[in-house]
Amino acid sequence: MAEILKGAPVAKSIKERIKAEAESLRQQGIIPTLGIIRMGNRADDISYEKGVIKNCESVGIQARVFEVSADTPMDEFVEILKNVNEDNNIHGILMFRPLPAHIDYEIVKNLIDPRKDIDCMNPINLEKVFEGELDGFVPCTPKAVIEVLKHYNIPLVGANVAIINRSMVVGRPLSMMFLGESSTVTICHSKTKDLPKVTANADIVVGAVGKAKMLGIDYFSENSIVIDVGINDAGEGKICGDVDYDNVFENVKAITPVPGGVGSVTSAILLSHVIIACKNIVK
Repeated sequence: MAEILKGAPVAKSIKERIKAEAESLRQQGIIPTLGIIRMGNRADDISYEKGVIKNCESVGIQARVFEVSADTPMDEFVEILKNVNEDNNIHGILMFRPLPAHIDYEIVKNLIDPRKDIDCMNPINLEKVFEGELDGFVPCTPKAVIEVLKHYNIPLVGANVAIINRSMVVGRPLSMMFLGESSTVTICHSKTKDLPKVTANADIVVGAVGKAKMLGIDYFSENSIVIDVGINDAGEGKICGDVDYDNVFENVKAITPVPGGVGSVTSAILLSHVIIACKNIVK
């Protein structure tokens, strides 16, 4: 029976570190502050916003919300972003996506101050990841994957890793992070030949396909460490991962659940980036 790699203990450990660092900054008269830019009033954005604010409060980070009308013209939105960029009392910026169609995302992502870019939108920060600079802002989901593995003392040096995703959001930056840990990485995708054979021969398999329960027992071996990044609609108001958890669970060495796995760590990583940003800006 597999070891369940739950995200809650990992997130708790990260948040405890954040809380201590936030308190240290406050004792110096510095209040670590996150600026949230939300365009429109989508229900899912508002729900996520409430969760972020609650998480911030739990670790001593202040959150300021900049609510922007969904029909705000591009030039006005750019001015709002520039003002948040230039506000010395805001250390990190979180911009909710997707943005309305009339907002040019390519322009916006390049305008966000790289020093405050906690969600790694600006290409400058992504470039640093591919240059091997992994101690700054890196995409939160890939960082969460690494944190989960480290928390449970899963060996990464020399490990054979198969990542089923080649996006710039997950697969590619995650491959750089594994290389930084001296793992051997195979990036898999829809054109990979005999995918189950490739993944079954890996020590660690990261599934980020975006298809509910697609990855069955034939994709793994009894020695597989399975990290499920997928979040899919399972019906009846429930979510599930890319891995067919119920059938795979008893046939692998370790596995992350969905929900309760990588996703719960991702939000903690985002908060840790606010502390990094704050330290970089005030030093």
